[in-house]
Amino acid sequence: MKKENLVSVPFMVLGIVFCVCLVAANLLETKVVQLGPIAVTAGLIVFPVSYIINDCIAEVWGFRKARLIIWMGFLMNFFVVALGQIAIAIPAAPFWEGEEAFDFVFGMAPRIAAASLTAFLVGSFINAYVMSRMKVASQGRHFSARAILSTVAGESADSLIFFPLAFGGLMPVNELMKMMVVQVVLKTAYEIVILPVTIRVVNYIKRVDESDVYDEHISYNVLKIKEI
Repeated sequence: MKKENLVSVPFMVLGIVFCVCLVAANLLETKVVQLGPIAVTAGLIVFPVSYIINDCIAEVWGFRKARLIIWMGFLMNFFVVALGQIAIAIPAAPFWEGEEAFDFVFGMAPRIAAASLTAFLVGSFINAYVMSRMKVASQGRHFSARAILSTVAGESADSLIFFPLAFGGLMPVNELMKMMVVQVVLKTAYEIVILPVTIRVVNYIKRVDESDVYDEHISYNVLKIKEI
């Protein structure tokens, strides 16, 4: 097997954390928290981490490896949602008193689940694509700018898809727009704050893994999962 078709331990670890963050974010979305005058979902705690990991993978191993991990994240998220629906459908024991709370956390409405999974796929692939193309164009320079701009692009696409699909017709348009803007701003600010850590992690992995891929002459077809 060709060396470029193998995955390393750092890649595997980041891939596992990526999937865990996505599953955790979906579960945390069921709670709305108050940050000063702004109400946001608790998923904000962990969801931006998936974009940071996406940046790391696209930067170190390139778009093809990012494509693989994005699809894995999607499948694991879908798997957990499906298992939650099965668990809800199974009758609870007569003495168990936690069914209402369990159903609230795991009983994501099909509309919300579809919106979340679709938005994740589109946003993540846009994030990885922008990161990849900017790296080639800048010849590997300006990582900070590439990380921030790719996040803005990905998070914007994510919000533009998720909120209209999930809440369109259920709340005023101006409230939807406000929620979309707040989510993009807060998640991008999250990335900026943690950027020094991201830079150190990326540099460390490049050194340890001896990998620094430039995506020249590759296919950006998101369905070519076998090309890793």
